[in-house]
Amino acid sequence: MIAHPDKFFETHTPRERAAIVTLIRSNAGDRSPDEARAEALEHLSELALLTDTAGADVLYRMTQERPTPDVALYLGKGKVEELKRHCAALEIQLAIFDDELSPVQVRNLERELNIKILDRSGLILDIFASRARTSEAKTQIELAQLEYLLPRLTRAWTHLSKQHGGIGTKGPGETQIETDRRLVKTRIARLKEKLGAISQQHATRRSGRNDELTRIALVGYTNAGKSSLLNTLAQGSNVFVENRLFATLDATTRSVEFAQGREALVTDTVGFIRKLPTKLIASFRTTLSEVEEADVLLHVVDIASPQFEEQIEVVDETLRDLGSHLTPTIMVFNKLDLLEEDKKYLLSELRERYPHAVFISAERGIGIEHLKGEIEKVITENSFELTVEIPMKHYDIASRLHELGDVRERIFTETHVRLRLRVHVRNKERVERLLATAA
Repeated sequence: MIAHPDKFFETHTPRERAAIVTLIRSNAGDRSPDEARAEALEHLSELALLTDTAGADVLYRMTQERPTPDVALYLGKGKVEELKRHCAALEIQLAIFDDELSPVQVRNLERELNIKILDRSGLILDIFASRARTSEAKTQIELAQLEYLLPRLTRAWTHLSKQHGGIGTKGPGETQIETDRRLVKTRIARLKEKLGAISQQHATRRSGRNDELTRIALVGYTNAGKSSLLNTLAQGSNVFVENRLFATLDATTRSVEFAQGREALVTDTVGFIRKLPTKLIASFRTTLSEVEEADVLLHVVDIASPQFEEQIEVVDETLRDLGSHLTPTIMVFNKLDLLEEDKKYLLSELRERYPHAVFISAERGIGIEHLKGEIEKVITENSFELTVEIPMKHYDIASRLHELGDVRERIFTETHVRLRLRVHVRNKERVERLLATAA
């Protein structure tokens, strides 16, 4: 495991004491009550991991079986009273709810419990804010936080706002809310301009890349082992690895060597998670453009997780939102060494379900050569070979073809140069235009 540089400068601030809360949906559709309960408890365990990542200790967990959240309090009134008693007894400072709360629910819960209230979206945004390292990531996070905050500003200013009507109700409180909203909207506009400029810079850098190199993006549920896999694929890579959710946020690219001297650019991207705030996905479009531009996706899955199939669905849904679901994808089932013996039957089932399934342990280096072979196979399936003759007077076009394809053979004659090359389908139109120029 690689030490994070910031670890050397951490201050040991006291960790907050937290309670976490979720609902067991009694209208679970095609799931049995036991399955609905197991899923809710798994979600609560994930919320506990998120809470730990954010820097708080979970001292109490609460569930309630309800078809839908209570409009005013999320929980029923009796459960709120029970939660209040436990929070007082355990000196809990923070209650975190697994679903996104409305501003009304937050306000009511704060009044009833007299502690800080946070929902899952707010918690994830807080984690991202604390773990962002680059200027780009910090800009993306600030934008997502402000867009999340904007509809909740009324709650932030209730100490100034008169809600009872009558004389004196249109005082400085309401003015302050409107002023604050304008300031936030102005800041949001500036951040969007900044991200637009960053996006343009990325596009310029991408246009200058050597298109001969295949681009591979690692995607997957958070903590599936993407960073560990990148470190294993790219010998000597030192991407930060930690057994916590969202250990890394910034996209990291490394060059990886394959057989016959072939190279590819492999990018580790931010992990996905269920109920990921939509504002966060929108803000991270610039970073996730690496996914959109990839020739091959490696969908890394923690096969040892009891919820790995649900996690696959979450990632697939996010990829559909990004428009990347049609990109050739290799399913990389990681942490094979942690899979219990009585679950090994899953391997044959998954091989049948996914044509390019690979089973590895990135931590122990198991199955890495098989994975590289599968990557080369997918690259070959999505490229074509052609032989062309270019007049010597157009040798500049031959040079450009070297950048757009993998040249396998080059033969010079007195008047022409003959090239046999393999070209990725993404460059097909550009090659055809060049050849038309040389004709």
